[in-house]
Amino acid sequence: MNLFSLSMFQSKRDMRKQNAPGSPDGLKLPRVLGLWMAIAVVVGNTIGAGIFVKPGRIAADAGSFPLIFSVWFVGMTLCILGGLCLAELSAMHPRSGGIYVYLREAYGPLPAFLFGWTEFLFARPASTGALAVICISSLFRIFGWKSAPWEMIPLVLVLIGVISWFNVIGVLWGARLQALTTIIKCALVLTIALLPWILTAIGKPSIHSNLLTESINPEQPTFSTQVAAVLLAVMWAFNGWEGVVPISEEVKDPGRNLPFALLGGIGVLGLLYLSATLAYHLVIPLPEMVTPENREHVAELLLNRLLGSWAGSLMSVGLVLSTLGTINSNLLTSPRVTFAMGRDGLLPSAFGSLHPRYKTPMVAILFQAAAACVMVILSAALIQFTDYFQKRTIFDLLTDCIVFASSLFYTAAIAALIILRGKQPDQPRPFRTPWYPWTPLAYLLVYVWFIASILREQPLEGIAGLLLIAAGIPYFYKRNRNQ
Repeated sequence: MNLFSLSMFQSKRDMRKQNAPGSPDGLKLPRVLGLWMAIAVVVGNTIGAGIFVKPGRIAADAGSFPLIFSVWFVGMTLCILGGLCLAELSAMHPRSGGIYVYLREAYGPLPAFLFGWTEFLFARPASTGALAVICISSLFRIFGWKSAPWEMIPLVLVLIGVISWFNVIGVLWGARLQALTTIIKCALVLTIALLPWILTAIGKPSIHSNLLTESINPEQPTFSTQVAAVLLAVMWAFNGWEGVVPISEEVKDPGRNLPFALLGGIGVLGLLYLSATLAYHLVIPLPEMVTPENREHVAELLLNRLLGSWAGSLMSVGLVLSTLGTINSNLLTSPRVTFAMGRDGLLPSAFGSLHPRYKTPMVAILFQAAAACVMVILSAALIQFTDYFQKRTIFDLLTDCIVFASSLFYTAAIAALIILRGKQPDQPRPFRTPWYPWTPLAYLLVYVWFIASILREQPLEGIAGLLLIAAGIPYFYKRNRNQ
């Protein structure tokens, strides 16, 4: 892009910003979400399947409880540091799109577009589709049904369609569904965390503190790779903690409620995750936790041991509800990024439109749902017709790539706080990040090491993630030339 075309693009973008939220004639999303709804979005957007299916994998990689618990604590601390930074940015720019808006303000249109491109075309649709498959698979297990992937597809597509329509008919409907499933998910994690203590208190000893000192040979060879592998799993479990910022434009009193929602939601998540992790290791010996048949079923193993065999079905019900809430969260938050890009002219204008009656970004929501359905069908086809994918789905590779790509954009968003302190010194800041600049610098230092570790230990996933991001560059320049 030469300087003339760049200046033309900036002029057009500035004209569009005059019609952005805050101007009398602009497209505005109604501010209808209060503080508790916003906290529910943070918590519900984050709790999915990670805290239930990752502990066995983490135990195998680390080999000892002190290291495992320490990395969980580091992960929570990173989210708190990031939350303090995004709290300032979200209160400063309470517009639909969240990180997309902060990247645009700090770096210009291309980096912002690439974040939205990744979310729009790959990240959220893959996550939504994979979670929908897990949800229906868990439902089948509850009823004792066995089926091939193709046989589940109709129900998976119906599930995605129904939840997307809930979000089309109004953000309050989507938020209410989010609040309901969030309560259920929190109750399930809280049950796992408290059940051993409750049973012990009523005379049924279930806590074995000696298990916290046992160790096994970790699968990761060095301390550095152990920390990196566990942190990758932990941050996957925490992935989504920033989920309220894409809907900033619909939060009441954003200068107050957004910081409280981010920090309150992260605090709830950290308490739940650390407590559940402690409970797992007080009840289940490490050697038993890491066996292949138990590795992804530690939560079920805990409930079976404490309550009996019927508790496995209870865990399947919980997993259905947990994934249901995360699917809803994906279709609630991610389309707001797509909407913001359409409103800015970086995607076709239809994506920046609102439903005339419900005042929601219907086109963006339905596109995300359709893309998720396409990925489900493609995944099932690969499983059915190729030998390679019979043992691995397309979502495995996409998920690994997305974790890497998300880490890049989170790092850039936190760095945007430092840049905007210089570029926009007079912009009103209802909330200011405490301990600046040490808060963002500490976050950036750890995340740079984390990204380098992924590139070193999992170069295929890292390169694939970079290629997915880079695929948006030709579209960006082509779109810019046509404007």
